[in-house]
Amino acid sequence: MSSLVQELNDNVLSMRLHRPGTHNALDEALVEELCDAFDSVRASTARVVLLSGEGKSFCSGADLETMRRQGQASLAENERAALRLGALFEKIDTCPLPVVARVQGAAVGGGVGLVAACDIAVAEASATFSLAEVRLGLVPAVISPYLLRRIGLGHARDLVLTGRKILAGEALRIGLVHRIAETGQLATTVDDVVRELKAGGPEAIARAKRLLREVDARLNGPRDALSSFTAHEIAEARASKEGCSGTSAFLAKKPPPWSGKGE
Repeated sequence: MSSLVQELNDNVLSMRLHRPGTHNALDEALVEELCDAFDSVRASTARVVLLSGEGKSFCSGADLETMRRQGQASLAENERAALRLGALFEKIDTCPLPVVARVQGAAVGGGVGLVAACDIAVAEASATFSLAEVRLGLVPAVISPYLLRRIGLGHARDLVLTGRKILAGEALRIGLVHRIAETGQLATTVDDVVRELKAGGPEAIARAKRLLREVDARLNGPRDALSSFTAHEIAEARASKEGCSGTSAFLAKKPPPWSGKGE
């Protein structure tokens, strides 16, 4: 039975972790299914990817039985498994479509990593987040690049070194999640985010994701090179078919061609 349920509806590709008995823990099979799913996104007609979890929790992190087995394997085999998990977070981060996390219940360890790798995270007010690896004698190594970029070194030190649990309100304050939904309003709040994302041009959204990653990587480099890069990006966007059609539609007070509203 598949550990990942995929559905395409109204240009939204839903990827739902389907291991509720383990609170959607990430075992090798689920990691592979997620990697394959994100590899296939470009062939889809979707405009947005929605990542969620079945049952009470979003994701309880790495499957502990899998972790125990990997700990008994050779160092090379252990590292290969970790690299594959790292590849999943990279695929989410570099996905050309905007990826939204829909978080209920608990997000632990690698589950927090999934949240941090997604573009936008919406959490139910009662959701909890924890990086409990040190309490197991482990470290959140593979997710650390995404965690640090999302919440910064100061907040990461607090959560990683203590392993303490935080509520959605604190996760919002430190930047781990972007919006909080009151009980019973999670679906509505996620729908609002999806609608806002679909208002943007598909090519512009993909270009903007690449732009933000590249600018972030270049911030400490030569300023002239950064200025040249950003100038090239806006020049290409303005001259693109989507850019021209979107600007023309706005000036004519008409919906953009990707809205599906016609004239």
